[in-house]
Amino acid sequence: MNSSAQKLPHILVVDPDPGVREIMKSQFVSQGWGIDHADDGPQGWERVQATHYDAVLLETRLPGTNGIDLLERIRETLPDIPVVLLVSESTSQDVVRALRGRAYGYLSKPVSELALADAVRRAIAVHDWSSDIEIISAIPEWISLQVRCKLEIVERLLPFIRGLEQDLAEQDREDGITALREVLMNAIEHGGSCNPQKKVRVACVRTSRAIMYHVADPGPGFSFDRLPHAAISNPPDSPLGHHQVRSQMGIRPGGFGLLLTRSLVDEVIYNEAGNEVLIIKYLVP
Repeated sequence: MNSSAQKLPHILVVDPDPGVREIMKSQFVSQGWGIDHADDGPQGWERVQATHYDAVLLETRLPGTNGIDLLERIRETLPDIPVVLLVSESTSQDVVRALRGRAYGYLSKPVSELALADAVRRAIAVHDWSSDIEIISAIPEWISLQVRCKLEIVERLLPFIRGLEQDLAEQDREDGITALREVLMNAIEHGGSCNPQKKVRVACVRTSRAIMYHVADPGPGFSFDRLPHAAISNPPDSPLGHHQVRSQMGIRPGGFGLLLTRSLVDEVIYNEAGNEVLIIKYLVP
C-alpha cells in the first residue's frame, strides 16, 4: 500500500432520516469514505467530541432539540469543521442563527441525491472558508454581509437567503433570488475580478411591501453607455451582437445578467459610479 496515499474523508451524519443515510451510503461508502451516524443532538455531540470529522451533515429538527443548538456548540470548540445543515422546516430566526453560526451550507429537504452529494464534496474540498461570509448585521428584516470575491460563494449564500423568504409567494421569491444571483456574479467577476482578497457587500432588506437587495462591489464601476459585451447594449436588430465582442475580449459566454435582472424585478437602480445596485421586488398583498 502506498503510505503517502491521501486519507479518505470521514463524515458525520446527525439525522435519523433513513433516506439521507441511504444517499450517503450509495454515494460515498463504495469509495471508501467513513460515514458515521447519530440520531439526535446528544449523540451527535458525543461523536463530534470523540472523533475527527472532515464535515458534518446536521438536520435542524432533531428529536427533542433544534440542530442549530448543536451547530453553535460545534462552532465554539471546532471552528474550522464545515457543517452542512439539512432543513426540513425552519424560521427566519433559525436562518439568522445558522449564518451567525457560520454553517457552511443550507439544504432544504427534500434534497436530491446529487445536490446532497455535491454539497458534501464541496464542503470537504474547500480550504480557508470560514471567513468567506462575514456578518455585519443579521436580523430577519435586515441582513448585511461581506463576501469574498469567489464565485462559488454565491451558490453557498443563496439558500440562506431563500430560507429567509420562505413565506413569500414562490414566484416572487425565485424572481428575486435569480436577480440577486446575477448581480452578485457580476459584482464578484467584474467588480472584484474574482480576487478573494477583495469583498462585495450585500444587504437584504424586507418590508411589508417589498424585498430589496443592495450589492456594492470593490471595482471602479461602469457606464451603461460602455457595455458592448452585455446583451443590454445590443440593438433590436442584433440581439446576440455582444457575443462577438465577448469573444474578442476573451470573456466567457454570457452577458445576459443585466437584461435578465431587469425582467425579473420591478426596479434596478445603479449609483452614479456603477458599482452599487439596488434591486426592488414589490410584493403583491
